[in-house]
Amino acid sequence: MIESDLIERFRHGDTRALARAITLIERRDPGLRDLEDALRAGTSSPGVAGFTGAPGTGKSTLVDAVVSLLRKRESSVAVVATDPNSPFTGGAILGDRIRMQRHALDPKVFIRSMGARGHLGGLSLATREAIRLLGAFGFDEVLIETVGVGQSELEVAAVADTTVVVLTPNLGDRVQMIKAGILEIADIFVVNKADFEGYTRVMAELRAMLSLAPKTGWKPPILATIASRQEGVAELWDAVLAHRKHLEKSGKAEELAKRRLRDETAEVAAELARDRARRALDDDPELANRLFDGGTPYRTAEEILDRKR
Repeated sequence: MIESDLIERFRHGDTRALARAITLIERRDPGLRDLEDALRAGTSSPGVAGFTGAPGTGKSTLVDAVVSLLRKRESSVAVVATDPNSPFTGGAILGDRIRMQRHALDPKVFIRSMGARGHLGGLSLATREAIRLLGAFGFDEVLIETVGVGQSELEVAAVADTTVVVLTPNLGDRVQMIKAGILEIADIFVVNKADFEGYTRVMAELRAMLSLAPKTGWKPPILATIASRQEGVAELWDAVLAHRKHLEKSGKAEELAKRRLRDETAEVAAELARDRARRALDDDPELANRLFDGGTPYRTAEEILDRKR
C-alpha cells in the first residue's frame, strides 16, 4: 500500500516522495498502479538519452559532465544508473555514483541507482516505469547509464530515444564493437578520454565500419570527448538534440513510442504470468505433483494460464 499523502507530496515536488515512488516500483508494489493512474493526467515525456559501453570507458564521468552542461542551460535532469545486483540483498551494488555527488544539493538534479534484478540488458522493467514517473515529476531530461556488460547492454536502445555508445582507446574496442553488434544500436559514437594515445585510431576504425553498414536516414556522428575536462560535451549534446529532431521530422519518434508501449505491455504480462504460475504451484499441491511426476512444464504452464482467475 502507498502512503495516503504520497501523491500529494509528489505533486508538490517533494523529491523524497519521488524516491519513495521509485522504491515502490522496484518492489513491484501493487499500490503503484493507483499512483500512476492518479498522475497520468500530468505526465509529460522527458527526453531520454542512454549511455552504454564497456566498463572503463568513463560513462559515469561523461554523464556527470552532461548533467553539468544541462544545468548551465537551466534544464532539469534525472540520472538513472542501472547497476548489477547484490545476490544477497537484491540491491544495486555500486549505489549512487560518487562522481555525480557534486550535484546532490541541486534540486533540479535527481540521481538514482537501480539494480538490474537479473533482467536481460541490465535494464529492469522498473526503469521504464521510473522514466514515466520522472516525466510526471517535471524533469526535462532523463539520462540512463547502463552497467555495460557485453551484448546485454544493447537493450538500452529499446528504452532511450537516443543511444550514445561510449568507447575509449586501448580497451580492445574494435573487438567489442564487432562482438556486441554495437553498430546496429548506436545513434551517436563517443570516443572518450581523447587525451589518451590511440583515440584517432579508434575514430578511424569506427568510420571504416560505418562505411560498410546499411545506409539509413541517420548517420551516427563520431565525436571525441575528454569528459573529465568538459571538452566535447556541448558538441555531444548538440548531436543528441539533432538526432531527436531527426526522429520527430521522420515520424520515427511516434513509432518508437508506440513500440515501447507494446514491449512494456508484453513485459508486464510476462511478469504477471510468472507471479501467477508461482502462486499456482505453491497453492495447488496436486498441480505441483503432476509437474514433478510428468516433468512437463509447458503443459503445466498452459494449464495455469487457461485457468479462470
